[in-house]
Amino acid sequence: MIPKAANDTYRLPPQLFHARSRALWFSLGVLALVLASFATLDLQWAQFLSTDALRRMGRFIAELLVPRSDAAFLRKLLAATLETLAMSALGTLLAALCGLALALPASKTHAADPARWRGPTRALLNALRSIPELVWATLLLVAAGLGPFAGTLALALHTTGVLGRLFAESLENAPDGPAQALRLRGVGALQVMAYATLPQILPQLLSYTLYRWENNIRAAAVLGVVGAGGLGQMLVFHLGLFQMPATSAVLAAMLVLVALVDGLSRVARWGLGR
Repeated sequence: MIPKAANDTYRLPPQLFHARSRALWFSLGVLALVLASFATLDLQWAQFLSTDALRRMGRFIAELLVPRSDAAFLRKLLAATLETLAMSALGTLLAALCGLALALPASKTHAADPARWRGPTRALLNALRSIPELVWATLLLVAAGLGPFAGTLALALHTTGVLGRLFAESLENAPDGPAQALRLRGVGALQVMAYATLPQILPQLLSYTLYRWENNIRAAAVLGVVGAGGLGQMLVFHLGLFQMPATSAVLAAMLVLVALVDGLSRVARWGLGR
């Protein structure tokens, strides 16, 4: 048993169901917000769960279970799949590099760090990720024209805002012991970052990057609405014509890409953890 000092007092955590408990008031606030959301939204559960609606959804799903598989279509699907993979990979790579470059001035790595550019850089990251990929693609199509180039840049810009913020948080939350030891020996800031901070957070940065790559594969489908190429353009075309077998094949290709990136993420984490 640990002896208690003369002027030391033990503070017990507040009870949950107590008027002075912050957790209680926070939970009540969240519950009130959820109830208000249900009250203000026109949720037509009866119509959604009606027999006719369930029958239509069942017929729609049944048509999706038989993907189109003729050779001519599969050749087009393969080309679009490779295009989407290239768009998402290049966009994510550019975003990871730019995000890391912006994360350095956007983070305060230790107590003595002045972090003069932290506020402006974080404001830039907020602006980049606040604008959806679809809006970025629409703006870039004016300059770059139809095709995958505008889609790649749109993915890169939005993902830079996301990864930059995540990378900055990782830098700030990294254990400061090794970096502080190097700073006390007079090592420069860049060397401290390269040899102490980055090696500790590299698995986390890689995990964030691969997860955003997976998200960008799905986002590339949305960019097909504005003609950014890839599987998204095929999905919009065939779904707009209610060609369910072709739509099913496009969705299957997207599922394969997401599974491929997820498997790559597992292998990368396993390799870094050895």
